[in-house]
Amino acid sequence: MLKKDRVTYINRRLKEIYPTLPIPLDHTDPYTLLVAVLLSAQCTDERVNKITPALFKRADNPFDMVKVPVDEIREIIRPCGLSPRKSKAISELSRILIDKYNGVVPQSMEALEELPGVGHKTAGVVMSQAFGVPSFPVDTHIHRLAQRWGLTNGKNVDQTEKDLKRLFPRDRWNDLHLEIIYYGREYCSARGCDGTKCEICTTCYPNRTKPVKTKKS
Repeated sequence: MLKKDRVTYINRRLKEIYPTLPIPLDHTDPYTLLVAVLLSAQCTDERVNKITPALFKRADNPFDMVKVPVDEIREIIRPCGLSPRKSKAISELSRILIDKYNGVVPQSMEALEELPGVGHKTAGVVMSQAFGVPSFPVDTHIHRLAQRWGLTNGKNVDQTEKDLKRLFPRDRWNDLHLEIIYYGREYCSARGCDGTKCEICTTCYPNRTKPVKTKKS
C-alpha cells in the first residue's frame, strides 16, 4: 500500500472506529485542563482523573491556587509522580496567569510554552481541546504508531508532528490526535501489537512479519 493510500485508509478507518471522542482528561475550563495536562506527564490519564478532584476542590482557578502552599499541592498530586516539580510549576504558572493575563489562560502556543512546566505538547493539547485551534500534539505513543504505520521515519516527536500535519487535513488534526491515542490504547499498544497484529498494521502492511522497532524520540 502506498503512503497516500495508507493516509486515506487510516483517516477514514479511525473516524469510523471513533465517531464520537470523549476528552481523556476531566476538566471544566482551560485552566483546569492546563493543570490536568501538566500532571499527565509520565502519568496515566486515569490516575490524573483520580487526583484532580481533590486538587480542584482545594483550588480550581489561579487566584485560589496561588494561596495554596506548594507543599500542600505537592502532597495532593504526589501519586501523579514528579510532584516536587509539578507542584512548583502549578503554583508559578498560576501567579503568571494572574500577573500577566488577569487570570485567563492565553490562547497562544507561544504564550503557553512560556509558562513553567508547559512544553510544546501540553500547549498543543490546550490549544486543541480548550480552544478548538487545529493542533496535532505528538507524544511518544503517537510517535510509535506513526512509525508503525509508515507515516513518518522521524527520529523524534517534533519531526513526526511535522509529517502528520503535512499528511492529514488541518480540520482533522484535533480529532486524529485523540483517535490515534485511543486506538493505540485499545488495539496497538506497545505490548499488545508490534506492528504485525492490529487491524491498521495488518491492513497497511499485510506481508509484514517482523516487529517494527521504533526509533526513540
